[in-house]
Amino acid sequence: MEEDQEAVNLAADWADISQGLRKDLGQQAHSQWIKPIQPGNYCKETGTLDLYLPTEFSANWVADRFADRLSLAWKIARPDVRHVRVLVHPGRRQLPELRLGGGNGRPSSAPANDSAQGWPKDGGADSIAAVLQGEAFAALGQGPVGIDASQTFTSFVTGQSNVLACNAAQRMAATETPQFSPLYLKGATGQGKTHLLHAIGHAYLANHPHARIFYCSAERFMVEFVQALRQNQMIEFKARLRGFDLLLVDDIQFIIGKASAQEELLYTIDALLQEGKRLVFAADRAPQALDGVEPRLLSRLSMGLVADIQPADIELRRSILENRLGRFASVDVPADVIEFLARTINRNVRELVGGLNKLIAYAQLTGQAVSLQLAEEQLTDILSANRRRITIDEIQRTVCQFYRIDRTEMSSKRRARAVVRPRQVAMYLAKVLTPRSYPEIGRKFGGRDHSTVIHAVRLIEELRTRDADMDGDVRSLLRQLES
Repeated sequence: MEEDQEAVNLAADWADISQGLRKDLGQQAHSQWIKPIQPGNYCKETGTLDLYLPTEFSANWVADRFADRLSLAWKIARPDVRHVRVLVHPGRRQLPELRLGGGNGRPSSAPANDSAQGWPKDGGADSIAAVLQGEAFAALGQGPVGIDASQTFTSFVTGQSNVLACNAAQRMAATETPQFSPLYLKGATGQGKTHLLHAIGHAYLANHPHARIFYCSAERFMVEFVQALRQNQMIEFKARLRGFDLLLVDDIQFIIGKASAQEELLYTIDALLQEGKRLVFAADRAPQALDGVEPRLLSRLSMGLVADIQPADIELRRSILENRLGRFASVDVPADVIEFLARTINRNVRELVGGLNKLIAYAQLTGQAVSLQLAEEQLTDILSANRRRITIDEIQRTVCQFYRIDRTEMSSKRRARAVVRPRQVAMYLAKVLTPRSYPEIGRKFGGRDHSTVIHAVRLIEELRTRDADMDGDVRSLLRQLES
């Protein structure tokens, strides 16, 4: 009874520690390495706690990179814990070894030890395929391992900047064979590449329940490649990689300069494409901009479809915030706060959602109402990092280039429609994008009265609701000025 209670207490403490580590390390690293940890035996006499992971590789990785952080977290949660050990779960099998042999020239297999169960006794490709479906290959992401359950197509908000990438990703996950492969998702940090990779994995598994999926970062690919090389297990490594139906590799730019890994990835791509398998890569730059990548690999990465994810425009940022707000049904966030966040936090979607989460969490924990003042006070760091000062001069220059009129027309007295409408658009943008008052804006436009500026702002607002061309012009100008 006492042991059962101790196990319950350990599980409760681990839930709190795991939640804290998720915030520190990020969702992807937490899901991949921390979430699979299970509290094991605890010796009160020595103060030693065992933490279990499913595979030897994951246990070694966590021990090398997170042991100190885990130890400190446990000591804070339970001062009686003095030592933390990261081990392979005693009920898990070790990875089997593959070796070349047999008179037929095909690979033959042998278990790592006599007690290993489930290893096929007949050699060859069938043996490899059978093992690929087994638990022993969980370390390489077989099945849904490593896929974030919250990042699906349903939760992905689309707009003009990402609709091509989203549609292409859905095609890669569909039952029908896509017309292109590989798919290469290109976008800056925090714009949704990783979300789409996870969404493809979810949807593909729903359409192909028995499919084998490999999701990893390029860094993880490198680590496993080097480990296989050092342990003389390259045959096993290649067999695992080429047994998957869907290959998802994130941050491919980090494979730059690794000649041997590039070569292995090249051969893997060729092998999978020949068998009609699907491949998706993501990076922060186009294939042609990857320095240090050999031409053959570049050609493979760009031979399918390169889908660009542009920075989210203000309409998409509003939609993302409203979508996210739907998860906090009990929280009242005024429209002016949503508008403020959408306009101010424009570097990437991750910061935008993080800002909203932080604001709501602070309001709930302190009992305060969400307001514009609270947002400005609590999101200082995020806002200052995103705030780029747009000047009226910059707005006038951009508008004149867009409508192909001379810059002097912004201050002239001419009343021709071809001049007046661009001038009114520039006044509207000056009010929307700068903190300047109506009189200050008027002075920048040839000393015009503040009532003229007010009229221009209201007119453009009205025209946007009933004139699609005007709304398109303003959207395009906003994207140019905010990029």
